[in-house]
Amino acid sequence: MTPLLAIPFPVIDPVLVEIGPLAIRWYSLAYIFGLLIGWRYLISLARKVPGVMTPRDVDDFLLWATLGVILGGRFGYVTFYNLGHFLDHPLQIFAVWQGGMSFHGGLIGVIVATALFCRARSLEMLRVSDMLVLVAPIGLFLGRIANFINGELYGRVSDVAWAMVFPRGGPLPRHPSQLYEALGEGFLLFLVLYGVSKFGRGLKRPGLLTGLFFAGYGIARTVVEFFREPDAHLGFLYGGITMGQLLTVPFLLIGIYFMVRATRRP
Repeated sequence: MTPLLAIPFPVIDPVLVEIGPLAIRWYSLAYIFGLLIGWRYLISLARKVPGVMTPRDVDDFLLWATLGVILGGRFGYVTFYNLGHFLDHPLQIFAVWQGGMSFHGGLIGVIVATALFCRARSLEMLRVSDMLVLVAPIGLFLGRIANFINGELYGRVSDVAWAMVFPRGGPLPRHPSQLYEALGEGFLLFLVLYGVSKFGRGLKRPGLLTGLFFAGYGIARTVVEFFREPDAHLGFLYGGITMGQLLTVPFLLIGIYFMVRATRRP
């Protein structure tokens, strides 16, 4: 029975359209639209900030970024969150349509793709990455909305007025932590990066926006993890922290390093 103070979960079919064996899922659309919107925004930035990337570079980089996100995201999820299961069922590693992507792994994949692309095109990686992080929160926002639609990665049990009973989360109301992440890692981080780039001359100091993104994501993810239910097969780790918080520590340190480095450069 649903508690009286819980908001009913807006049940939305994870499959938008199904034609025979072909199914178009909201989760897939989040990745597709995140990449497409990011691509168009990046082209706009390339035209406004000459000398970093050309629009043609951006067009070519889209494929590299797509492979980095998908391969890295899946690799991260398999390695960091459920390695034992996938070692027992190796063929399920390739079943990406069933969900299971790690942001940390996806980011590592994009970093590797960016490094290889910049080397192939003789581009300055820090300046390129400063432009890429302006785009990244768009994909994060859409991805978290897709998590909410799927009713996955829900929050901990709560009695707040906006708590929801998720279809796969048991009978008790929980924090809609996916929406918290969409707000923090997506919308707010986008605004901060945009503001620093436009009014704080962030693009004039290579590495500043990159560091701000890493640190900003690290802070947002660490905070939201206090409201998000840990993965059932992992639970809480050392001292009550979660795997998401543990993986975020290097991001915070990298972010601080790049920001300090950028502000010290003449």
